Amino acid sequence: MSEQSSTRALAFVRGNVQGVGFRWWTRARALELGLVGYARNLRDGRVEVCAQGGEEQIEVLLSMLEPDAEPAGRPGRVVGLVRQWHAARPELSGFRER
Repeated sequence: MSEQSSTRALAFVRGNVQGVGFRWWTRARALELGLVGYARNLRDGRVEVCAQGGEEQIEVLLSMLEPDAEPAGRPGRVVGLVRQWHAARPELSGFRER
């Protein structure tokens, strides 16, 4: 993917999202969408999701993380989502659980 067609989003997900397979599920969806980045637990109980790729694919992933969304098999319970948009980072590759 060229850098011009790539962007990056950070999403901070609140709720019952740690210790329930949420990062694994998010990684699987991101890979299906062709995104790179990571999902990691934060000390305050949130999960940080960094997703980079096409804006349309990122929007699809973020829509699956919304509190009102209930995609099949999503573990845990999301009560809040904060999004931030940033420039792409060329060093990101793959999609990892951290």
